[in-house]
Amino acid sequence: MTSQWIRELFLDFFAKKDHKIIKSSPLLPKDDPTILFTNAGMNQFKNVFLGLESRSYKRAASVQKCMRVSGKHNDLDEVGRTTKHHTFFEMLGNFSFGDYFKEEAVSFGWEFITETLGLNKDQLYVTVYLDDDEAFDIWNKQIGVPSDRIFRFGKKDNFWAMGETGPCGPCSEIHYDLDPEAGNEDIYTLIESGSDRVFELWNLVFMQFYQDDSGRMTPLPSPSIDTGMGLERLA
Repeated sequence: MTSQWIRELFLDFFAKKDHKIIKSSPLLPKDDPTILFTNAGMNQFKNVFLGLESRSYKRAASVQKCMRVSGKHNDLDEVGRTTKHHTFFEMLGNFSFGDYFKEEAVSFGWEFITETLGLNKDQLYVTVYLDDDEAFDIWNKQIGVPSDRIFRFGKKDNFWAMGETGPCGPCSEIHYDLDPEAGNEDIYTLIESGSDRVFELWNLVFMQFYQDDSGRMTPLPSPSIDTGMGLERLA
């Protein structure tokens, strides 16, 4: 499984789902003084999520070059300590701007992971935000993930925000167990502790709110989708 093969597979999958393929934006953001480096695939779409800019498409997919060395999503302290973190990496992402929402985002993610990549469903676990019953039911009742493989986490782990201010919302993560033969350890604890055995593959963010500098959250003009999956971690 080469990185180039994964890039092409991912973009081809979403092109067939009517997503516009967008090239990576520069590492140095052009019009966003709130971040030093591009640190997520959604950065170049920030104003679209905020309703300040419109595009000719409602669905997009990209492979975004990212750097995280400071700020909210800083992984610098983890580099060299875990096998999962880099300062520079490429983020695979699909986005919806007021088009599809939770149901389709979950369905696309599961289809790509289990059918296109062929990962074993028995090695996959899902997390959802603490009170996001809608996401739980989609995974359980529509996708068919057993309830004992779906875990609820709080704001620290399953509520995504770009920074202190900006677009945000509850999220759902797909995790993969690298060593199911290791025994019946507490999977919840392994996920919570950031274990190298069970690690996050893909984060599906249900972008619903804007958080201002006082911490107050107001609904975005249109609920949207922002997902991110590390290319190097997947490879």
